[in-house]
Amino acid sequence: MVQFFGMSSLYEQLRADIITSMKARDSEKTTGLRTADAAIKRAEMDTNATIDDALVVSTLRKAVKNMQDANTEFAKAGRDDLVQNNLKEIAWLEVYLPAQITGEKLERMVAEAIAQTGAETKREMGKVMGVLKSHPEASLIDFGAASKLIQGKLS
Repeated sequence: MVQFFGMSSLYEQLRADIITSMKARDSEKTTGLRTADAAIKRAEMDTNATIDDALVVSTLRKAVKNMQDANTEFAKAGRDDLVQNNLKEIAWLEVYLPAQITGEKLERMVAEAIAQTGAETKREMGKVMGVLKSHPEASLIDFGAASKLIQGKLS
């Protein structure tokens, strides 16, 4: 593996995987991973920060979310070829992302946040989301799913 001084281990792995896919002549994967690499470098320049795991994860999460949103539009337009390309790229990028909190654990966290804030109506949803965003595991929370859970629990 190629070592980059002071860089994130996730970023080092991404760079090594780009080289591996180039050697395997997998141009599709190489292009997808290079796009992610460019997005990370752009985020580094925009935030004037060094590349660390948090920057890599947030940039890749944003890219995955954008591709998922694009898939909705592609599906409406009947462009299954583009949907399939995006699904492949999402699968390549998800390798570098930690698993998100979902299911029972997310429901438990939402219930705790509602109890902590004393929220009863949907107008108080912002308070609950604020508590979740300050949670130590906030980077792993799927806030789209959390929002739906909160709306279902508040009147």
